[in-house]
Amino acid sequence: MHTFKKKDQQGILTVKVSKEEWEQAVETVYQQNKTKFKVEGFRAGKAPRRVVEQHYGDQVFFEDAFDAVVNAAFSSFLAENKKIVPASHPHADIKSFTVEEGLVAELKFDLMPEFELPDLTTISAKKGEAVVTDEQVEAELEATKASRARYVEEDKTAENGDFAIIDFVGTVDGVKFDGGEAKDYRLELGSHTFIEGFEDQVVGMNKGEERDINVTFPANYPAENLAGKPAVFHITLNKVEKKVLPEIDDKFVSDTTEFETVEEFKNSIKENLQKMAEERVERDYEVALLDEIAEKANITLGDAMIEHELLHMVEDFEHRLSHQGMTLEGYLQYLGKTVEEFKAERKSDAEKNIKTRLVLQRIISENKISVTEEEMDKEIALYASKYQMNGEDFKKAMSPNDYAFFQNNVIMTKVLDLIKAKANKQ
Repeated sequence: MHTFKKKDQQGILTVKVSKEEWEQAVETVYQQNKTKFKVEGFRAGKAPRRVVEQHYGDQVFFEDAFDAVVNAAFSSFLAENKKIVPASHPHADIKSFTVEEGLVAELKFDLMPEFELPDLTTISAKKGEAVVTDEQVEAELEATKASRARYVEEDKTAENGDFAIIDFVGTVDGVKFDGGEAKDYRLELGSHTFIEGFEDQVVGMNKGEERDINVTFPANYPAENLAGKPAVFHITLNKVEKKVLPEIDDKFVSDTTEFETVEEFKNSIKENLQKMAEERVERDYEVALLDEIAEKANITLGDAMIEHELLHMVEDFEHRLSHQGMTLEGYLQYLGKTVEEFKAERKSDAEKNIKTRLVLQRIISENKISVTEEEMDKEIALYASKYQMNGEDFKKAMSPNDYAFFQNNVIMTKVLDLIKAKANKQ
């Protein structure tokens, strides 16, 4: 016999297990696991249950039996009450238990929020304007210059603004450390890319000169074994260079690009910037539409849903840090933050993520949005063509996860098109 009640965004299911049901659960666990228990005088799996309990303790089967009856009760309850949708795994507490009376347990779990979608024609988010300025075009030209820069050696004393080509070996307490050694490293003096004080001590050196540079790693340095410690870098200045930028003229353009004149090159840059600006404006518009829908839906989230999303966000961030050779612990130490502070800063983003998913799922469900095989083939062929691949060959090589990725892309395009078609109609 089970009883259920709702409290805020939480479901509370009281599970009552009779003496007979409990006995059956324990016996089932014993039968499933009896070969794992070694009892002197018995072959594996042949020791009677009472002997195993005497040897290993009366509670030897309790945990598995408890999990079995609770999970069975929860599954049965959900099967009989399909309108109740859990948003988290249940947390079970024992309220009472005796061999004579059986078990009473209380299961608490977050409920999927109940909400109504707003009328999509009332959504009033506006699309911004994609604007490209002359300054942006010039910035791209400067970036092109920088990418084609030459470095010319100069016979002079190193000073800020120069590029020092150095060999260095760093030690802490007389011991070398990972990442503390390099040959012919190009360092822009005055750029503050190295530890504070390092570049200042290179200024004034001449070609071929050697010097010991004394610095102290910051207390919040990501590498914990170096944080706050004094270090000595023995450096050799191999040469001093200056950066020479090319002149952007017709000859430069024709020699280095597919265009013949500076004007053609600028127009191409502007077209690309315009395309990127339009894509960015479109993405921002889609986000604004979904934000407004979620806000008008008045969704109340349970703590467990938010915490689960936060944990997922932290794990994802930790994974991305690992590709940069960093740990979350080291990163947070560098920022001077705890994991809880890090999560607290992202709580609003976690809530937004959940609400956006919920309204999207509801719109998809209510409008019966699906994907046809033809739509999938078109999406896959479009993607494959970007890599000069045949669509059918690409499709055959796809994994189930790849297929789900493209399927989700098509669904998202269709649902966003639907929202855009209905929005701003009042």
